[in-house]
Amino acid sequence: MTSLDVAHGAAAAEGAFALRSAKTAQAADIAARLERLPLTSYQRGIFAIIATAWLFDSMDLAALTFVLGSIRQTFQLSTAEAGLLSSMSFVGMFLGAASAGLLADRFGRARVFQVSMIFWGLGSLCCGLSSTVTVLGASRLLLGFGMGMEFPVAQSMVSEMMPAANRGRYIALLEGFWPLGFIVSGLLCYVVLSVSDWRWVFILQAVPAIFVLVIRRYVPESPRWLATHGHSDRAEATIREIEQKVSARLGGRSLPPVQRELFAEAPEGGGIAALFAGIYAKRTAMLWTLWFFALLGFYGLTTWLGALLQAKGFPVTKSVFYTILISLAGIPGFLCSAWLVEAWGRKATLALNLLAGAAACYFYGSAVDQTQLIIAGLCMQFFLFGMWSALYAYTPELYPTRIRATGTGFASAIGRVGSLIGPYVIGIILPSAGQTGVFALGAGAFVVAALAVLLLGEETRGRTLESISH
Repeated sequence: MTSLDVAHGAAAAEGAFALRSAKTAQAADIAARLERLPLTSYQRGIFAIIATAWLFDSMDLAALTFVLGSIRQTFQLSTAEAGLLSSMSFVGMFLGAASAGLLADRFGRARVFQVSMIFWGLGSLCCGLSSTVTVLGASRLLLGFGMGMEFPVAQSMVSEMMPAANRGRYIALLEGFWPLGFIVSGLLCYVVLSVSDWRWVFILQAVPAIFVLVIRRYVPESPRWLATHGHSDRAEATIREIEQKVSARLGGRSLPPVQRELFAEAPEGGGIAALFAGIYAKRTAMLWTLWFFALLGFYGLTTWLGALLQAKGFPVTKSVFYTILISLAGIPGFLCSAWLVEAWGRKATLALNLLAGAAACYFYGSAVDQTQLIIAGLCMQFFLFGMWSALYAYTPELYPTRIRATGTGFASAIGRVGSLIGPYVIGIILPSAGQTGVFALGAGAFVVAALAVLLLGEETRGRTLESISH
């Protein structure tokens, strides 16, 4: 090797180092400028758009809770076959969540978010047009793929736009649109099933996919993501636009000064392997355990709520009504959690909801009359929807921008394995274990999830995303 080769190599290495340093400096500057912004109607408007898309998404997934009994009658399905059909959505969600995280970290949050809505809109329409249970299962797979794509990307978008003082509360509120979607879906099913069959539920729920046009126009790409991936001009243009719109909402007043004490994020490097590098290995192990057991318990029980009520002798419209009634407790549940994640912290709020939800599940399964059933059901949904709010607030905070969507997506994907297994296992054990055994299984899953948080979790309340990444 000649001295000229050595000189060229040194120059290239110096240039690469300078480029990384510039990228790191801009990423830190963008983060500092976002953190200093007062919360105004502009950020709340972006949140409202993302949350509305989240509500439409949750409506499609929740619909099966209300129409599973009717679908069983249409296709004459056994409990095991109905459980397998329920699980098809979660197979799609596993694939969607895992792929969307990687894609969003590579190509951007906003673009992948828009694509996800197209997938679930088509999937819902195909469900309504299904002529056989095989076609319905494939349609649920497509629907689940779109829903799985949306969840981790939406979490990353909100977490990267909100300052540290408000981040946990708003992500918790985002998840609160899940029980709202569940309730709206139940009301839609109640009306539709009174005059028509279950197919029209899915057809009508495909219509909101056109909301993608609103997202495309009003939701900007994450400036944190742009800066981290070297799109310096776009990052600067986006953050300036955000600053101008926030300033306009403040009546043209000057923005607070930028505090430059923020940490720069860790050196670049992404992909699945980065989830197990350094401090992230313990966080990933905790999150995967938490998501797997929390979703196994939740979806194993929730998917069967309507059918289990019908098994107790309630007619289909009555079972839908009681399921909606029970789900109403999810609204104060997620509002309470949205306050607690900032007042108590993420770990305490998660553990409280999981353990209290486990106790409520056990009493729901052993209820001997209608009054006990409703009371235990209200408590169960209060804590379980509160659990969802804290879970979604906590997960994206534990990873840096370069792997945030990947980490969130794979945690969600592992959870979808649990949600896939849950409905099917319950369909198998229900004939032998009865409803008491089914809800005891759900309660045990929530206890395991709570222990993972208490033993392995790290508190993130009040910390910037950049400081957590260290």
